[in-house]
Amino acid sequence: MNKTELINKIAEGAGLSKADSKKAFDAAVSAVKEALEANDKIQLIGFGTFSVNERPAREGINPATKQKIQIAAKKVVKFKAGAELADAVNK
Repeated sequence: MNKTELINKIAEGAGLSKADSKKAFDAAVSAVKEALEANDKIQLIGFGTFSVNERPAREGINPATKQKIQIAAKKVVKFKAGAELADAVNK
């Protein structure tokens, strides 16, 4: 499912126009993005939790040259599915 298909599903489910659904979807995605940029955790009961984890710098190997390289530290977004979502997927 792509963004357009998801917006159409939201419009059908909520009884909104596609334009209003797109605005609501874009606002929700923006709010999630801003919260994660601020290092906040987002918990949606029954759906899941979004959080930011920090990966430390580490040494890796370039597969093409087999030389050791330094991989910089970075932040990554993590999603852990909630129990209801996991159950729905595993029925």
